[in-house]
Amino acid sequence: MHPIYTFFTALDIKKFLNSFLILFAVLNILGSTAIIINMKKKVGYINPQKTATVAGIIMISFLFIGNIVLDLFSIDMDSFTLAGSMIIFLLGIEMSLNISIFKPDTDPETSAVIPLAFPIIAGTGTLSTLLTLKEEYQTINVLLASLVNIVLVFLIVKYSEWIESKLGKLGVSIIYKMMGIILIAIAIKRFKTYLFI
Repeated sequence: MHPIYTFFTALDIKKFLNSFLILFAVLNILGSTAIIINMKKKVGYINPQKTATVAGIIMISFLFIGNIVLDLFSIDMDSFTLAGSMIIFLLGIEMSLNISIFKPDTDPETSAVIPLAFPIIAGTGTLSTLLTLKEEYQTINVLLASLVNIVLVFLIVKYSEWIESKLGKLGVSIIYKMMGIILIAIAIKRFKTYLFI
């Protein structure tokens, strides 16, 4: 039987939906709307296509060669997760306390990649989740789930102003600060888990 045929026959709607929902929750792109809006205000414009494309390339590449890359640099998954958690922690501090830690990059193309595409969207939590899903489900299910989530990333980044108009400035501000606290909590949880506190 041809390998490509075998690859596609492994598609299972239930497993695809499970993978999609898990990734959607981990990506938390809806919850990141306030971050996106704030970044757009700092740099003027965020390229939604570039953000989604880079995040997609990172996710799909890591799905297929993630373990190889980590092994190549002798990095274990715990260390990789902690490194991303430190960035998330600092970003959460900046958001919740309304202070400036990250120097704004005036180049919208760069800002679309770091920190938006990585580590906010395709962060270590997302990447480690991909490897976990790959262990549980056939690759085709996780791949398609990733692609659908990337389409949603593009749409939410592109129409974040419309979302802001529906929520209002106060609503966005509240969500922004709440997201900051949530990011800090996520980082601390990972510190506790991977530092065995």
